[in-house]
Amino acid sequence: MNEITSVNSNGDLYPVKIDEEELKSRTDPLSFNVLRKSATESAFSGEYTDTETIGVYKCKACFAELFRSDSKFHSGCGWPSFYTPTKDDAVELLEDRSLFPRIRTEVRCASCGSHLGHVFTGEGYAVPTDQRWCINSVALVLEPKN
Repeated sequence: MNEITSVNSNGDLYPVKIDEEELKSRTDPLSFNVLRKSATESAFSGEYTDTETIGVYKCKACFAELFRSDSKFHSGCGWPSFYTPTKDDAVELLEDRSLFPRIRTEVRCASCGSHLGHVFTGEGYAVPTDQRWCINSVALVLEPKN
């Protein structure tokens, strides 16, 4: 078994270990590359970009609850946008200097460390938090409300 043993920003191991081979076998290559290698899907290509289905969005790698449909909004950016995660400890935020000198804030699943997308603040959207959690569709699984 080839598990990820990466550590979170506190220096602790993530609570959920991901078997890389198992994840690779149950996801498509783009999902795997986004979740484990911080890739990004193309704008306006994701399954959940414009969906209005009511439900819970979970991490595709470990199925931890991340976002709810009631915090999703149409930002026009090309990726699903939320204004808040389901709870404060559902995600982990990391400084991302991959586009240096531009510094962004990366969003990872706090349970398994999978890359989800980025969060942006102060863009002027009419949402309660003034934040846009820009998340890759391929990093998510939507569990519709019955």
